[in-house]
Amino acid sequence: MAVNETERRAMTRALELATRGPRGVNPQVGAVLLSPGGEILAEGWHQGAGTPHAEVDALSKLAPDAARGATAVVTLEPCNHTGRTGPCALALIEAGVSRVIYALDDPGAVSGGGADRLRAAGVSVEAGEQADTAEAIIGEWLTAQRLGRPEVTVKWAQSLDGRAAASDGTSQWITGPEARADVHRRRAEADAIVVGTGTVLSDDPALTARDGDALHAHQPIPVVIGTRTTPDDAAVRRHPHPPLLFDTHDLHEVMADLHARGIQSVFVEGGPTLASAFIAAGLADRVLAYIAPVLLGGNRTALTDIGVGSIDAARRLTVEEWLPLGADLLAIARPASAPEEGDA
Repeated sequence: MAVNETERRAMTRALELATRGPRGVNPQVGAVLLSPGGEILAEGWHQGAGTPHAEVDALSKLAPDAARGATAVVTLEPCNHTGRTGPCALALIEAGVSRVIYALDDPGAVSGGGADRLRAAGVSVEAGEQADTAEAIIGEWLTAQRLGRPEVTVKWAQSLDGRAAASDGTSQWITGPEARADVHRRRAEADAIVVGTGTVLSDDPALTARDGDALHAHQPIPVVIGTRTTPDDAAVRRHPHPPLLFDTHDLHEVMADLHARGIQSVFVEGGPTLASAFIAAGLADRVLAYIAPVLLGGNRTALTDIGVGSIDAARRLTVEEWLPLGADLLAIARPASAPEEGDA
C-alpha cells in the first residue's frame, strides 16, 4: 500500500520530533501515531539512553487499546531486541497497531529485524519514506553501526595552489575569520578532535572549540595519535576533557578504540601527514577543504602520499556543497564510493 499525503506529513513531523532527542550512543528517533482516519493520536521521541524509545513514548500517552488499528510513523525501523527497554516491534504488535511506516532500516545485528517481526504478526509495513532526511539526522550513528567505527571528517586549510603552509612552515592564518569560526563550530559538533603528535609538538594546539574568546558549550574529546611523547605542559593537557593519547600509527586500531568508548564522530585536523594517512586508509567519510585566495608555492602541500600511483587510482569525491566564507571557499565532499560494511 502506497504512503499517502497524510502519512508523509506525519513522517515530516516525526523527523522534527527526532531532533528533540540528544545526540549520543543511541539514535535520535521520532514517532507519530495516526488513527485509522488519519488524525494524530500521539507523538513521541527518544529522550536518551535508558528512556523509552520513540514508539513506546508515543504509546504511553494513550489509553489501553487506543492504538488498535492505528498507523505508526517512525523515523527508524522499530527495534527487535531487549536492552534497557523491550522490543518496540513487540510493543506495537501488542498495542494492536495495524500499519507501520518507517524511514530507515536499522542496520544493527542485534536490534534490526523489527520489520520482519511486524510482518510476521500481520502488520502492514512500508519502508524508505523520507530516508535521505532521516539519514542526515542520524548519519553518524548509522556509520558507527554499519562500519564499527566513528564517522570521520578530515579537514584542512589550503592556499589556492594547494599549500598548507609557506616554505618556512608558517601557516597562521591562511584563511580568514569567517572560515576559522566555521571550523570551531564544526569542532563543537564532533565527539572527538584528532591530531598527530607532530602537530602537538610544532603548534601546541588547545584543540578546543571556541566562539570568539569563549568556549562552546560542547567540547570535543582531544585525541593525539603518534609515537612521540606529548609534553606535560602541552596546551592539550589543559583541555576540558583529558586527552586520549595513542602511542601507535594504526588508525584502524584507534578508531575501534574510540568506537568502543561510544564516540561516533571525529574531526581530523592534524596536518598533511595525518590527513593523508586517514584518506589513504579509506577512513575519510567526509572532507572539508577550506580554500583561501592566496598563493604560497613551495613544497608544503595540503596532502602528501595518499596511495595514488596513477590517475586511474585517483580517489574520486562527490562535492556536496561549495560554501563561501568571507573571502574563502569551503568545499564539502564525500568519497564517490562509500565504504562497505566491515571496511573499518
